[in-house]
Amino acid sequence: MLTRQHRLTKTKEIDFVFSRGKSSYDKLMGVKTADNNLSYNRFNIMVSNKVSKRAVARNKIKRQLREIIRQELDLLVVGKDCIIIALPPILNENPQSLQKSFVKQLQKLNLYKISVN
Repeated sequence: MLTRQHRLTKTKEIDFVFSRGKSSYDKLMGVKTADNNLSYNRFNIMVSNKVSKRAVARNKIKRQLREIIRQELDLLVVGKDCIIIALPPILNENPQSLQKSFVKQLQKLNLYKISVN
């Protein structure tokens, strides 16, 4: 679980990221990001009913993505709000490919401190 300070929860802030943020998508997920003028990053994970009708499957994806964020948190540029949008093909992927996809999206948005190939 992410700490409270690393969660993006307010509708107004989420709308700001959607309206003013930069985005990067691949076949598994999309990442939208905007500056937050804070000394830490905040994250929101969206997994819609289009991914799976089963809440168990959606919650599993959210748990996997939260763990990936927790592992990569120290390697990210600070001061950003990020929204991760899961796309339907994410349901059949393993955690390693999710992590690769997430890191790749962050590198495209210049949010990753180091380059990983």
